[in-house]
Amino acid sequence: MRLFLIKAVATALTIGATAASAVFVTTHLKNPAAPLQPAVLNAGSGSTTATLDGTLTMGPSVHPSNAAPMTSTYAS
Repeated sequence: MRLFLIKAVATALTIGATAASAVFVTTHLKNPAAPLQPAVLNAGSGSTTATLDGTLTMGPSVHPSNAAPMTSTYAS
């Protein structure tokens, strides 16, 4: 009897969590007018953009290296 009660509670919690997730997803629908991605600044050689509070200067963040290319992501 006790094992049946534990299984019933676990099943009820699972069904409740699934139902709560479904309600959350349906109440937070995607805005079809939203852009797929924000505008990207060209930071190839350091660009400056004027904002309301001043200026924003972005420099390049990816640098070339002499490291050997990665051929596997396997880790034991």
